[in-house]
Amino acid sequence: MVERVTATDAALQLIEKLKERHGPIMFHQSGGCCDGSSPMCYPDGDLIIGNQDVLLGHIGDSPFYMHKNQYDYWKHTQIIIDVVAGRGGMFSLEGVEGKRFLSRSRAFTKEELEQL
Repeated sequence: MVERVTATDAALQLIEKLKERHGPIMFHQSGGCCDGSSPMCYPDGDLIIGNQDVLLGHIGDSPFYMHKNQYDYWKHTQIIIDVVAGRGGMFSLEGVEGKRFLSRSRAFTKEELEQL
C-alpha cells in the first residue's frame, strides 16, 4: 500500500529522540506565513487540529497533518520528511537540536494514484 507521507532514516532517528525527550509528538504542515510550508513538530495535542486539516498518515508512529489548502497543492505527491542541519521553525521541537525537518516530495505514479 502506498503511503502519502514517509520519513527518511535520519528523520525517524530524530523523531525517536524527540519522543524520548517530549513524549508523544505530532506534525503539521500548514503553508502559513511565519514558517512557510515547513513541517512543524509539536508535543501531541499542543496544536488544535481543525476540520480543515487532513491526516496524511504517521511517521515514527506520530500523526502528520496538512492544512487542506496546502494539501490541494501536494495531493499528487508523496511527502518524504527528511532532516537537515540548521534552524527550523521557531515553534518546532527540533530547533534546539540544531536540525530541522524538511519536506521533500515525489510525484505518485498513475498506479499509485489509482490505489489512493
